[in-house]
Amino acid sequence: MLRVDVLKRLGDFTVEVKFTAAGRVTGLFGSSGAGKTSLVNMIAGLMKPDRGVIAIGDDVLDDTAAGIHVAPHRRRIGYVFQDARLFPHLSVAQNLHYGRRMNGVADDPARTRRVVDLLDISKLLARRTGQLSGGERQRVALGRALLMQPRLLLLDEPLGSLDGARKAEILPYLIRLRDEAGVPMVYVTHDPNELRRLEAEVVVLRRGRVAALGAAESVLADVTPQLVD
Repeated sequence: MLRVDVLKRLGDFTVEVKFTAAGRVTGLFGSSGAGKTSLVNMIAGLMKPDRGVIAIGDDVLDDTAAGIHVAPHRRRIGYVFQDARLFPHLSVAQNLHYGRRMNGVADDPARTRRVVDLLDISKLLARRTGQLSGGERQRVALGRALLMQPRLLLLDEPLGSLDGARKAEILPYLIRLRDEAGVPMVYVTHDPNELRRLEAEVVVLRRGRVAALGAAESVLADVTPQLVD
């Protein structure tokens, strides 16, 4: 279970969010500037809250009252960005193993094969990243995060830079990830259809605060018109 109860002041803007999440996919939904990425960066450890607690199960990652802030590389959290952030001088296979090596995770050939098969990237392993489509790049980024053996995946608008056809290509892999990888996900987006397809439990953010909580189908039907302004 992910538990978040934080406050962070960012100039004139304040993120003040409290929720718990125990499902396979937790969606962070809201318009641009709602505080989604700032919140994810706090969960990842890239930004310290001014006040509050972040915990996964019984493991406390941040507790400002107790002076606890676990470094990002010690959190066992995989982070997938909108732009994939692959290394152009490395092959796909080398990119896949980069995060694992940097985090001191032992090589597990059987796990690697499962991840490669799950994301259907076996034919890409010898390529350089400049030879990949946007959808292929995102699949490789997902694989790199999974090989770190994370206990949580953070996906910050992973389809945001893709056109409609590439989004349709990637969504089935995200659904397979949800069903087969066994790693809970926090999925950031301003596209309600992505969260409906993933059957996410949704935290709706508006101006840095929680505006609604609940299942995607019911919550997004009520709040989406309010967020389009």
